Amino acid sequence: MKTAGKKRPAIGRPESSAANLLPGVRADLDSRLARIEGHVSAIRRMLVAGDDCDSLLIQASAVRSALNGVLVGLMQGHLESCVVPCARGGKSDEAIDRFRQALETVLKRS
Repeated sequence: MKTAGKKRPAIGRPESSAANLLPGVRADLDSRLARIEGHVSAIRRMLVAGDDCDSLLIQASAVRSALNGVLVGLMQGHLESCVVPCARGGKSDEAIDRFRQALETVLKRS
C-alpha cells in the first residue's frame, strides 16, 4: 500500500538512497519498471493459455533486455547522485569502493 506524499526512510546508507536520484531519473526508471511489470503479466497469461514456447522465450528475452536498461539507468543514476557526491565530499576511496560493489552486484552471475 502506497502512502501519498510520504517518503520511506532510506534503508542501508542514506547517502546511497534512491531518494537521491534526480526526479527525472526516478520517473524514467519507474516508467520502465511499470512496462516490464505489464510485460511479465502478459507472459504469465501466455503461459496459462498454452502459447508456444518460442513466443514465450521471445517475450522473456524482451523483458530481460528491458531490465538491463533499468540496470544501466540505475547504475548511471547511482554514479551521478550517490558516488560522485561522495567523492567530491572527500571520501574518494569510499566512493570508488561503493561503486565497485554496485558494479559487482549488477554483474554477478548466479
